[in-house]
Amino acid sequence: MNDVSPNAGFMEEDDRLLSRLVEGQYLDQQDRDRVQAYRDQRHIGLCPSLLELGVIPERTLISIIADEFQLACMQTDNYPLAPVLEEKVSTAFIRRHRVLPISIEADEICLAVCDPFDNFVHRSFKLLTGKKVRLLLAPQSELDEVIQRLYGAGRSSVDEIIDGIEGDEDVADANTQRLTDMASGAPVVRLVNLVITRAVEAGASDIHFEVYEKKLLIRYRIDGVLHDLEAPPQHAAPAVTSRIKIMAKLDIAERRLPQDGRIRLNIRGKTVDFRVSIIPTLHGERIVMRVLDRGSAPKSLEDLGFDETINTQLRRVLNRPNGIFLVTGPTGSGKTTTLYASLLSLPAKQKNILTVEDPIEFQLHDINQIQVKPQIGLTFASILRSVLRQDPDIIFVGEIRDQETADIAVHAALTGHLVLSTLHTNTAAGAMARLLDMGVQDYLLTTAIEGVMAQRLVRCLCPACKQPAILPTGTEGAMLRRLQPDTEIRIFKPHGCPKCHGTGYSGRAAIAELLVPDEQMRHLVMQHAPAQDVHAAAVASGMTTMMEDGLRLVLAGETSLEEVRQAVADLN
Repeated sequence: MNDVSPNAGFMEEDDRLLSRLVEGQYLDQQDRDRVQAYRDQRHIGLCPSLLELGVIPERTLISIIADEFQLACMQTDNYPLAPVLEEKVSTAFIRRHRVLPISIEADEICLAVCDPFDNFVHRSFKLLTGKKVRLLLAPQSELDEVIQRLYGAGRSSVDEIIDGIEGDEDVADANTQRLTDMASGAPVVRLVNLVITRAVEAGASDIHFEVYEKKLLIRYRIDGVLHDLEAPPQHAAPAVTSRIKIMAKLDIAERRLPQDGRIRLNIRGKTVDFRVSIIPTLHGERIVMRVLDRGSAPKSLEDLGFDETINTQLRRVLNRPNGIFLVTGPTGSGKTTTLYASLLSLPAKQKNILTVEDPIEFQLHDINQIQVKPQIGLTFASILRSVLRQDPDIIFVGEIRDQETADIAVHAALTGHLVLSTLHTNTAAGAMARLLDMGVQDYLLTTAIEGVMAQRLVRCLCPACKQPAILPTGTEGAMLRRLQPDTEIRIFKPHGCPKCHGTGYSGRAAIAELLVPDEQMRHLVMQHAPAQDVHAAAVASGMTTMMEDGLRLVLAGETSLEEVRQAVADLN
């Protein structure tokens, strides 16, 4: 969209507003005449005339317009983190008309404006998108500040940056110096910095750079869901990859083997770590950067939002002097976060706590953390043997992956140490069968295990736009009524608004089931009974299932039934 037409306001609305201001004694006749003369002389609308002359406070004007014309006001925390329609609307147009696209949905585009009577803006966006236009009122000063942040001199569009990146058809044969020169170019540095900064601002957990035949696809994972960001031309991939390798202190000449590294940056005044994984693919190297925001790390078990019953049982397990506590679930289900919060709930000053991790995601105060390095023989098993000679009270093992690690962890638990670790199984009961399959002796396992938690992450409903949903029938409806028998049940579903960028969700919460073995369950493990039998025994002894914990969040209006169904689908 180019700026090709002068401003044209709704004169009828202008006159109506002016009359309202006079009737309400916000303006006297002299002010009215001055404003009208100024408007006609400058050929601008009434709102900018009032503000430029300073005859009425900005907030007062916004309030009167909202009341008189039944328009909603823009909330400060609802502004987008990145420009909307950036590739179609010029920065000059945005600045001159003080209009900010907030969101674009199936049949509607939402704009923040300080002058809702600018007919040219209304018609331009309607013509550009083919959608109806919804206006939100915003103070001019606030709008100017946001526009400066999103479109300011220090911020360039991705397309403008990409135009400055040179291609290299012979990159497969490029030497180290050529790759370094490509990665050091100003456009490449600006592009990578822009992508990383946007990811942190959007609350992304991962940044994906995927190379295809004709494009470099960049995607963010936000609340567990991948969102496409840009698709620059494929020729930009070698330069971007080399830049990230340099930042992560990796070998830029090595393009045949996987590499792992780490980056630490200061973004918007806070320190953010990035875990970098690079693997070769058909058309180039694929990069995934895990965003490890120190400020987002949990500080206590309460921060995780578990049910009070689970929290009480979990603290009881963590207060035991020895034994094994396991957290299970698929990749990305928050297992390590739960164990970090568990460690932080323990008295580090009075205990000797050691961790063995691959990789170390967050640095913990007063806790000694050890990084696994398999390439030099520093494996989980080899480190554990040495750690046991360090007089530890509590040992955190990043993951039990093999029999050797499992055996050492079990023996550590049986010799007076509390061992915390993760395991890849779907259910809490499944952890027992998994360890038996690894070769751990059943009589040792039943003695060592003190608790197993299985968990998943579900997206939380956006509190600004969630809508009531119909109560389901069948099993789920019966469970909801059983969990809340004495009060009216209200559940909600997602809708979508500017605050949640149209997704209907904002943030994530954990749902879990905590199995604490009793004699019946230990007897079943000794008999190598199926995981289903152990699970049934746990439920009979009072364990809250993951489905029930999810329905607790549904009843609280924190998530949707669809999210819980999806999270526990692999358990059915």
